[in-house]
Amino acid sequence: MAYQISDSCVNCGACESECPAGAISERGGIRWIDPALCVDCGSCVSACPADVISEV
Repeated sequence: MAYQISDSCVNCGACESECPAGAISERGGIRWIDPALCVDCGSCVSACPADVISEV
């Protein structure tokens, strides 16, 4: 099961550097997780200061 970032993302980029799979990038002014690349490790969840990342 992959993770997703809500529209409340503040685009700080903290999650992107923590993703070991390189699944997070900027898209439309917020960060986005590519579900095809996400390995369901949850590293991004704990890195997010805005608490906007959740399981799909």
